[in-house]
Amino acid sequence: MFHIEILSLYWKDETTDYPDDLCLHGDVVVTIGEEILEYECANVSATALLLLKTLTESCVKKEQWGTQMLPCCGFTFFPNDALDTVDICGCPNGIDWLSIHCDGSIKLITEAQKETVIDIETYRKKVHAFVDKIEDFYEKSSPKNIPKDAFDRDGYTAFWNEWRRRRKIQKPEY
Repeated sequence: MFHIEILSLYWKDETTDYPDDLCLHGDVVVTIGEEILEYECANVSATALLLLKTLTESCVKKEQWGTQMLPCCGFTFFPNDALDTVDICGCPNGIDWLSIHCDGSIKLITEAQKETVIDIETYRKKVHAFVDKIEDFYEKSSPKNIPKDAFDRDGYTAFWNEWRRRRKIQKPEY
């Protein structure tokens, strides 16, 4: 079993709108098998992008993509030169798990080394539902103040370029 539930979403200082905060925060509960993982994420938008990555790539080692699946923070976005992929760097705090593709399924391995295998289409639908809720929150908020600093601006641009590419690629025909 895999389930991801959003308890709350908010911007910096738990406000409902904050144009300078580029990273969405939230309280999330993830159920993997019998294990329940609850965490206050300072970058739930990073969680969404990482979950999108798990739909096409295996994550076989802790913090493979620069931060945990449920990160405490994700304070730096490192864009690639094409601005279509980003690495997210945060602190060492958070909750992580591995995701390994195997024969039309995905195996999730928690930090407690508990394994759960889920049909990839079931997993994809749950990831998409979570990702779409995060994007909807962004869309209902005030437009973001894009950073003037080129590195920060490129990181934010690459984040959304990768998000849109992965979400479009992985949108199944229902």
